[in-house]
Amino acid sequence: MKNAKAKFWLIVLGIIPVVLLIIPANFFDKGQSICISVLLLHRTCLGCGMTRAFQHLMHLDFKTAFMYNKGVVIAFPIMAYIYLKEIKRLVQVLKNGD
Repeated sequence: MKNAKAKFWLIVLGIIPVVLLIIPANFFDKGQSICISVLLLHRTCLGCGMTRAFQHLMHLDFKTAFMYNKGVVIAFPIMAYIYLKEIKRLVQVLKNGD
C-alpha cells in the first residue's frame, strides 16, 4: 500500500512542474487576489505576488518575478530544495519496498 501511495505522489510531483511550464508565464497575472490580507484589510502581505513570481521565475523571466515579489530569490530555492528532497524520499521508499 505504501508503494502505491509513493508512486501516486511521485507521479503528481512529476506532473506539476510540467503543467506549470506549459501554462504561459502571465497566466496568474490577472484576476482577483485570494490573499486574506488583501480581501479583508486591503493591504498586501509579504507573500502577495509570490505565485506570480514563482511562475515567472520558472519561465526564466527574472525581472518580472522580482517585480512581483522580491522574496522569490529566497523562497524559490528553498521550495525547490524541499520539492526535490521529497522526490528523493519517495524514490527511496520505492527502492526499499517499504
